Amino acid sequence: MRPILVVLLILFSVSAVAQIDSKNKSFSVPATEAPKETPDIKPELPKPKTNTNSSFGINIPKPLVDLEFDKKEISMFPEEEFGNPGELYIDKINKSLDNIRLSKKEMELRNGSTTDQYFGDFKSKSKTVNVVYRDHGYTDGDIIQVKVNDDIIYPRVFLTGGFKGFTLNLKPGFNKIDFLALNQGESGPNTAEFKVIDDKGMVVTHNRWNLATGVKATVIVVKE
Repeated sequence: MRPILVVLLILFSVSAVAQIDSKNKSFSVPATEAPKETPDIKPELPKPKTNTNSSFGINIPKPLVDLEFDKKEISMFPEEEFGNPGELYIDKINKSLDNIRLSKKEMELRNGSTTDQYFGDFKSKSKTVNVVYRDHGYTDGDIIQVKVNDDIIYPRVFLTGGFKGFTLNLKPGFNKIDFLALNQGESGPNTAEFKVIDDKGMVVTHNRWNLATGVKATVIVVKE
């Protein structure tokens, strides 16, 4: 038994010495604070405002910077400017006042005579005369009817810028020639110039008319 006890004591002593030695040789590492990580800080930009399209539910960004555009109205017709309704109304009133201030003769020149026009009677010893007429204003579609002694010679004559007409055989006495305005063309009134020329080429009479629709101009050639 004694040898066993001796061995146990030896082992116990060695274990104790090892524990004491390990305690003397131990050391502690002081704790140090780890450097705090500094996150990358970026300035926060304001978010653009959005407009919601109620029809499709789409957010449309609104620009942060106001852009200046040309405020001139867009027209399908370049160079065209629409008038102010008030100004147009005033112009209409002014035209009405102008009509009041105009004399009867000036009114007839502007709007056409509403009463039949008589250009006089003229004597001639010729056997025939040439009656010619044309539109003395803007050629806008004026149409007349020609009568001689109340008989219709030409029911519809379209007036152009050049003279045209007919030869009239004069009978002794009065030869009445009527020009009836059938319309006033596009611009109005019915405007024409006429001439009556004898067989020697001399002008018997020459005049112009400005007629409203349905009004006639008359000239008489008296054969001596």
